[in-house]
Amino acid sequence: MKAKEIREHFVSQAPWVDLEKTVDRVIIGDPDKEVRRVLVTWISSFEAVRRAVAGGFDMLMTHEPTFYVHANELPQADASPVGCQKRRSLEQSGLVVLRNHDVWDRMPRIGVPWAWARFLGITSAPVATGYDGYQHRYDIAPVSLEVFARGMAEKTAAIGEPAVQVIGEPAKVVSKIGVGTGCACRIEVFQQMGCDVAIVCDDGTTYWRDLQRAADEGFPVIRVNHGTSEEPAMRTLTQYINDSLPDVTAEHLPHGSCFTLVGTSR
Repeated sequence: MKAKEIREHFVSQAPWVDLEKTVDRVIIGDPDKEVRRVLVTWISSFEAVRRAVAGGFDMLMTHEPTFYVHANELPQADASPVGCQKRRSLEQSGLVVLRNHDVWDRMPRIGVPWAWARFLGITSAPVATGYDGYQHRYDIAPVSLEVFARGMAEKTAAIGEPAVQVIGEPAKVVSKIGVGTGCACRIEVFQQMGCDVAIVCDDGTTYWRDLQRAADEGFPVIRVNHGTSEEPAMRTLTQYINDSLPDVTAEHLPHGSCFTLVGTSR
């Protein structure tokens, strides 16, 4: 398949995508290039670019930006020395970078919030959605906030984040779980949906505003890194390509948490 045909396949599955405004497009490279091997990753870091080139992949499919801005990336690629260097490296390699953000954020059952909830062990369907379908509520058996958060940390440890941030009374019982990722982590939306705890990420909430208000209200919040919350959906995206695109094979390059936790021995 040509690179542009892969893009057309994905946007054709997503009636919610505005084709004129979407960031889901070929960011750099030849749209007519024949693609047989795709490397899927959460963000097209310079390391991911190098791995794709060294591995002989035709395409790097990324969920997040390549050149440090959400939209209109390529015109701003040279705004920083490293952006300019990355652009030159990509142009010389012939690698195609395709962004898959708006489609996969809302792809039913296997897109970002669904995959994140399933990774956390929530297997039921969402009972409510908000913020244009980006934020979900899942109902589970009642459990204390502390027990639920510890269970989360056991799972996120496998993708590089062995601890989660928790705001709220540890003994408080929760059962209506708000799940959001990226910027779709509006705590007030979760409250309007009837949630009694919200799972958010660090790119969608700020402490002094969102989390402090939630703390003052007594509304529990669990926060993880953005990359952690969207890694499970990169696995489902890889599987989707292998199942759905003829003569195209995909491999997943894990990214996971964007940081490591460093503590003391005390």
